Amino acid sequence: MSVRAGAVALDEAVRCFVDGVAPAVEALASSVTGVERDRLRSDVELEAYNLTCAFIDADGLHTDDELWALIASFGPRLPSELAAAVPAQVREAGIVAGRRAELATPSSLTRLLAEADARDGGTRTADYARLGARIGHTVAALDLLASHTELTAIERFRATVHQAAAAAADAMPRPDPAATPAGAATPADPAAPPAPPEPPARPLAEVLAELDALVGLEGVKHEVHLVANLLRVQQIRRDRGLPVMEASRHLVFTGNPGTGKTTVARLLAQIYRTLGVVERGHLVEADRAGLVAGFVGQTAGRVVAAFDRADQGVLLVDEAYSLARGGDNDFGREAIDTLVKLVEDRRDRLVVILAGYPEEMADLVDANPGMRSRFPKTIHFPDYDGDELMAILAGLCGEGRYTLDDGARAAAAAWLAAQPRDRGFGNGRVVRNLFEAAVANQAGRLEPVEHPTDEQLTTLTAADIPPVGEPARA
Repeated sequence: MSVRAGAVALDEAVRCFVDGVAPAVEALASSVTGVERDRLRSDVELEAYNLTCAFIDADGLHTDDELWALIASFGPRLPSELAAAVPAQVREAGIVAGRRAELATPSSLTRLLAEADARDGGTRTADYARLGARIGHTVAALDLLASHTELTAIERFRATVHQAAAAAADAMPRPDPAATPAGAATPADPAAPPAPPEPPARPLAEVLAELDALVGLEGVKHEVHLVANLLRVQQIRRDRGLPVMEASRHLVFTGNPGTGKTTVARLLAQIYRTLGVVERGHLVEADRAGLVAGFVGQTAGRVVAAFDRADQGVLLVDEAYSLARGGDNDFGREAIDTLVKLVEDRRDRLVVILAGYPEEMADLVDANPGMRSRFPKTIHFPDYDGDELMAILAGLCGEGRYTLDDGARAAAAAWLAAQPRDRGFGNGRVVRNLFEAAVANQAGRLEPVEHPTDEQLTTLTAADIPPVGEPARA
C-alpha cells in the first residue's frame, strides 16, 4: 500500500487499540486515588507504540514504508522528537532494532489485565490480544506481501498474551470444597465467552485456484479436482432430489516428507466444507505419539479424542504406517481397530486422511480387513524436481522480501542438485532449511556494515548459500 495509506491504516489500528484498552485500565485504576486519567491513556498509547516497534522488527527489514507509518502515527502522540524524524534517522537511532523479542514476553500491562480477568472472569486480555494483533496485521500489510516471519510473530504475540492469562488464572486461589457447608451453593464459574462464529466457506473456485498455484504436484492437483468435481455433481443431484451413490471420502496420501501433503489436506478440508461434506472444514493433525498409549485401555480414548477434535472437519494422521508396527505388547493395533470403527461410525461427520511412505502405507491398509474398503483412493505426492525446488525457494524469498542474485541462484541450484534423492528426501523442508541458512549467513555477512541499504538487506548472494556438500544450518 502507499505510504499515506499505510500511515492511515496504522493510525486507525492504534486508535482502536487505545480506545479499546484504555477504558479497562482506567476502570481498574478508578479505586486508586491520585492517578491521572490522561496519564493512563498515555501509558496505553506507549503500549501500542512498543507493540508496533516489535512487529516492525519481526522480519528485521525496517523498511521505509514501515518507519514512515510509525513516525506518522506516533509522532503526534508521544512527547519525543519522532515527529520530525525520517526513516534513516530512526534506523540510526536503533529505535526498532531488537524489539521483536518483546512479543514473547508479557508486558506489565498484559499481566495487569490478566490478573484482573483471573479475579472476575473478564475478557480484557482477549480484547487486548485481538486489538494488538490488529496492529500486527496492519504492520504486515505495509509490505506488498506479508512474510511467514511476520505472520508467525503475530501468533507469537497472541500465544504470549494467552499464556499470561492462563498463568494468572492458575495462580488464583481455589475455593476449598471442605470449607463449603453441606447444601450451600458454590459461586458459579464465570460463563465462558461464546466461541467466535465460523468464517463463511470460501468459494470453490478460490480454493481450487490456491491449489493450482502450488508448485508442481500436477497429478495431485488433477486428483483433487476429480474429488471436487464428484462432490459437486453429488451436491447438485442431492439438491434436485435425485439419488446419490454414496462412496467413502477417506483418502490415503503417499510420498516423501515435504511434498505438500499437509497443505493439500488443508485445502481439501476447505473444499469439503464448501461442498457441504463437513460443517467446519478445519484440519486436525495427529500421529502415532498422539494416538498410541503405553497402557491398556488408554489408546482407544486417545483415538476418540482425536476424532472429537476433528469433528465436522478433516483428521490427518501423519506417518500412519507406524500404527501397524510393534510387537505383541504394542497398542498400535488397538489404534487401528478403533480408527476403523470410528471411520464407519462417524462417516457423516468427518473425513480421515492417512499419510506416509508408499510401501508402508500399503502394509497399513492390509493390517485390518476393513481398512481397504474405507480408504479406497490413494493420491501419490512425487518428489519435486530441481526446477520445482528452485521455484519453492523463490516463493520463500518472495514471502520474506528477499531476492537471489545470479550467483546465489546458481549456488542454490548446485546445492540442491547435490542433495541425495533417497528415501526420506525432505523436498520442501530441505528448501526451507536452505533458505533459513542463507538468511542467517546474510545476517552474519552484513553484521559489520553499519548502515546497510534496503537492497543489501534484501539481497542474498552466493556467499550466503552453503557450500555444496555441507548441510544447511541456520
